[in-house]
This record gives sequence, C-alpha cells and structure tokens, in this order.
Amino acid sequence: MIYNLYKQLSSAYGKQNWWPLSGYMNKFDEVSIGAILTQNTSWKNVEKALENLINAKVLSLEDILNTDKDTLKTLIKPAGFYNLKIKRLKEFAKAVSKVRKEEIDRDFLLSIKGIGRETADTILIYGLDKTTFVVDAYTKRLFYRLGIINYEKIDYDELKTLIENNIPKNLEIYKEYHALIVEHCKNLCKKKPLCDKCFLKDWCYNKQN
Repeated sequence: MIYNLYKQLSSAYGKQNWWPLSGYMNKFDEVSIGAILTQNTSWKNVEKALENLINAKVLSLEDILNTDKDTLKTLIKPAGFYNLKIKRLKEFAKAVSKVRKEEIDRDFLLSIKGIGRETADTILIYGLDKTTFVVDAYTKRLFYRLGIINYEKIDYDELKTLIENNIPKNLEIYKEYHALIVEHCKNLCKKKPLCDKCFLKDWCYNKQN
C-alpha cells in the first residue's frame, strides 16, 4: 500500500522537483540554511528570509559565519525565532566548516545542537543526494488517516524504516514521495480535511462525511 500510495500521489500531482533552489547559492548551503530556517514556520516565511539573505549577498554558510548577529537578525526575521535560528545557523556553519562534505552523515548532523532527525534527513537527501527518507507531521497525519499506522504519534525512525522497507531504494522516489505528501496535506489532507474532494477517500479509515 505504501508504494501504491506514492504512485497515486504522483499521478495526481505530477513531478514536484524539490528542493526549490534559488540558483544563487551552493545547493548544500541553501538546503541547510533553508532546513534550519523552516523549523516551526511555513516555507513562505523561509522564502522571504532567503530572499533577504540573497539581496544582502549572504550566499553561503561561510557568509553566515562572517555576518554579525544584528544584521542576520534583520535578514531572517520573517522566519521567526530569529535569535535561536541565528545561533543554530552559526553552530551548524562552524561544525560543517571543519569536515569534508564526504564525511557528513546522519550521525554527524545529529551531533550538532539544534539539528533533529527531520532537519538532518532533509539536508542529507536534498543537499547531499543521500537516499534517506524524510518524515514530518504531514507524513504521520496522512499515514494514520489511511490506516497505514495505528497512532499518529509514532516514533520518527519507526515510520521512516517502515516506509523505506516498502518502497524502492531510489533517490528520486524518496525525494518526490516526501514532496508529494506535503503537497497532498497542504491541498486536501489538512488539519480539517477536505475529504469530499480527496481521491484517496475510498482508502481512508478516518474520512469525514
């Protein structure tokens, strides 16, 4: 069912082509900065913050390190929690500056303060093209409502393993599947779902009439 769900979503929404890169930054740097900025906020707010950084010529993790906190505060303010995020960005930039990209793996990322499992996996798959699946609140919501999992508060790695064991180990599928889940939950499987419009309603254990 898990792989079949991917096919259904892909057929409905088409290619998502994440990560939405600006073209002004190195891919790893932009994905890393974006993944940290998007913690506890919407992507629209992150886009505003990234645009500010680009306009100010803060185009890399090295630039983040070399930019004073007051300037960064103004630039990333749209993303919210700016004091905390400045600290996390600078700690991240400092940590990765000490290693080669080939040495960056999940354990290394998780050892950096402020980098949790979702952020780490996002950086690995979209920034470094590593085949690792990203789980988020949307994934848990959709899989619970479809009856694939029995409880929405399932452990992150438990759900990640379940998904990875039931789909081909393919980087493109991993990238697209996560993006498709996000798209579906933004459009239809919202907190207050639009079940009457959903093409998955016949599968859904929790549909609302």
